[in-house]
Amino acid sequence: MHETQIDRNDARPEYVDFDVNDFPGGLKACLEAILMVADQPQHGEDLARILAVDFSDVTAALHELTDSYESASASQPHGFTLRHTARGWQFVNRREFESVVSAFVTAGQTARLTQASLEALAIIAYKQPMTRAQVGAIRGVNSDGVLRSLMIRGLIRENGIDEDTRGALLVTTEYFLEKIGLDSLEQLPSLAPFLPNVANALGSENR
Repeated sequence: MHETQIDRNDARPEYVDFDVNDFPGGLKACLEAILMVADQPQHGEDLARILAVDFSDVTAALHELTDSYESASASQPHGFTLRHTARGWQFVNRREFESVVSAFVTAGQTARLTQASLEALAIIAYKQPMTRAQVGAIRGVNSDGVLRSLMIRGLIRENGIDEDTRGALLVTTEYFLEKIGLDSLEQLPSLAPFLPNVANALGSENR
């Protein structure tokens, strides 16, 4: 057992200076904390590497979390659950709450875009294709909600998968060009500071 512990420590990434068991709730709580801020599904292998724990332990903990959310929904319903797909593990809203989430995301859709939406849209317009993680890294905050709103508005869409991260690539749409009155992306202003003016074009119908 002593040799196994040494082997695990040797395999530990340099940036991991913690033990999941030292946190309240242990491994399961650590997984919850990561998945709450992740803007795309996470594979168990990657979570195990990040937390420096065995893959089998991560898999067991994720299934236990899923079971706990499902069993809790009967006595104390939650609006979310933990789902596993081919792309990995991710917190998602329950299907019965889709109308509620849709109302939140599309609230004020007829109004002008927020500054956060304009920032994300500008980043994608000038640097596309980009993943959600790349947009968030440039903005310095998780941009998943903003990007979801832009997708619902029809201004951006998914187009392919990033080979390195397996994250969905985002690009602008034909509708985006239509709303800002351009025929192609080549006609975008050469300097980003001009983009705030786009708010007026996106906030009202083209005349």
